[in-house]
Amino acid sequence: MDKVQVHDKHFSLFIENKEIEKRISDLALKINNDLKDKNPLFLGILNGSFMFAGELFKNLNIPCGISFLKLASYEGTSSTGKIKRLIGLNEDIKGRTIVILEDIIDTGITIDNIVKQLKGYEPAEIKIATLLYKPEAYNDMYKIDYFCFDIPNDFIVGYGLDYNGYGRNLKHIYKISD
Repeated sequence: MDKVQVHDKHFSLFIENKEIEKRISDLALKINNDLKDKNPLFLGILNGSFMFAGELFKNLNIPCGISFLKLASYEGTSSTGKIKRLIGLNEDIKGRTIVILEDIIDTGITIDNIVKQLKGYEPAEIKIATLLYKPEAYNDMYKIDYFCFDIPNDFIVGYGLDYNGYGRNLKHIYKISD
């Protein structure tokens, strides 16, 4: 589908699923090489990262674990600027390499909040991986270690990203067109 409607908004095809899967596969190769001896724990940020995390994990061949944190900062098509921590960390991460998995990094508010919380658990290092990165919106608090796509500051849905809870199931990524 070249165009979709989610609630009251119209979206146009932006990134096709086959390109998404290729970029994630390429990213996994880099992570496999970079972290092969580190036994990393990947922390997927729900709800949006579930598809990215699943596809990435199919392509990882290093010893590693995965867990998920659930946070929210969006309402409608813009960030509220406030993070609500909904589900916390259950694993002991002291001395481990942590890789935060995000669906999208725009302002960096969510990443800042997560990194600050995780540092209190004394991990060996914290790396950040995201499917989508908006450099125009990002405040450059932390280095983004891994990303698949550098995109403009448009509102998007699909492949785990939503508009008011809908659109996550779309296999392609769409950008707002109205």
